[in-house]
Amino acid sequence: MKIKMTDLKKQLKTYEQKELIELIVEMFKANNEIQNFLSSKFLGDEAIEDLFNQARKKIGNEFFPDRGFGKLRLAEAKKEITAFKKATNNERRTVDLMLFYVEQGVEFTCTYGDIYEGFYTSIEKMFDQVAMECERNEELYNEFSTRLRNLMSSAEGTGWGLDEALVDTYYSIEWVQDEADEE
Repeated sequence: MKIKMTDLKKQLKTYEQKELIELIVEMFKANNEIQNFLSSKFLGDEAIEDLFNQARKKIGNEFFPDRGFGKLRLAEAKKEITAFKKATNNERRTVDLMLFYVEQGVEFTCTYGDIYEGFYTSIEKMFDQVAMECERNEELYNEFSTRLRNLMSSAEGTGWGLDEALVDTYYSIEWVQDEADEE
């Protein structure tokens, strides 16, 4: 059974400052997600950058570790993106990690050949999320447009229709159409 938010707030209001500090310190010691959240909250950009680099390395290791072959635990890689987003609430860096996931997936299939259907579905869904974020925010699109275009050419000829799916999604982004109209 979990405490409801209203009951939690009532309970916390009864605590003195010293008790609240002790509670937060206990939570900090007990939970890595809370450590990351509080670090990004109190240390700001430096902590966010550190968390970003850690997440990026862990995602990359699922595809291309320093030694051996990638384990391709896509759920683990996606957990890193979710954990980063929760800890930092940094939209730009979260989309960067999502795009990195797709780039790694495309590179993996280009390196090792045909993978399984679920792999391609996961890559496509993540790319769909990147496209939705870029559609919603033109600044994000502008920042990542070169990487998005490079991904189209990198994915050419990949299996299970991945290349077509990525191209279709890419051209669904409003700003891509605007760019084409301007040329």
